[in-house]
Amino acid sequence: MPYEPPTHTVERSLRATSGARTVAGVDEVGRGAWAGPVTVCAAVTGLRRPPEGLTDSKLISPKRRAELAPTLEKWVTAYGLGHASPLEIDDLGMTAALRLAAVRALDALPVRPDAVILDGKHDYLGAPWNVRTVIKGDQSCIAVAAASVIAKVHRDTMMAELGADTGQYADFAFGANAGYPSPVHRAALEEQGPTPHHRLSWAYLDALPPKWQHLKKVRFSAEAAALESGGQLGFDF
Repeated sequence: MPYEPPTHTVERSLRATSGARTVAGVDEVGRGAWAGPVTVCAAVTGLRRPPEGLTDSKLISPKRRAELAPTLEKWVTAYGLGHASPLEIDDLGMTAALRLAAVRALDALPVRPDAVILDGKHDYLGAPWNVRTVIKGDQSCIAVAAASVIAKVHRDTMMAELGADTGQYADFAFGANAGYPSPVHRAALEEQGPTPHHRLSWAYLDALPPKWQHLKKVRFSAEAAALESGGQLGFDF
């Protein structure tokens, strides 16, 4: 399906209106997964022409993403990665966990950015960061698109290593589903129960056999937990 390539339009606007010299694009992956961390990448690209084929990571095949990510890591001016663990997600809730991961990613940059382009319509970063939210920024903004690909490939690699065929969690097939719902993942959960890498405050546990119900963590209302586990808190995917 044809799509418009991303541009530096938003970055140029931020430079012109706020005087920002260093602008970071920020995107996350793993928000809707049942297992694994939520991962955020912050990428600074300047105004250079990006590698061919760059767009939202969800629009690129896994093979092409894996090829593109190392090129992007060398092409960007700088990038930083941040993670929030399943335990932190359970303890804090997804919105606060996203902020934690994003701050970790931004803090990993060699220079603090003057402005941040954040994918989506909700600013989960807030003060003191100078944030511009952009719906579908991972498709329209070069820095955010670069961040989306780098974040996706790094998290997928982490989950594949966790679900290696010879490992303890092979039956969960994390290499294929990256911790997201799938028939194999559901079957393994019903048989073996959640692993230490699962988010235990989410509503999917309600559908598991009774022998696993005691593992569920209750941090907030069941309604809020159901919304977060389904990715329905108003975030734009």
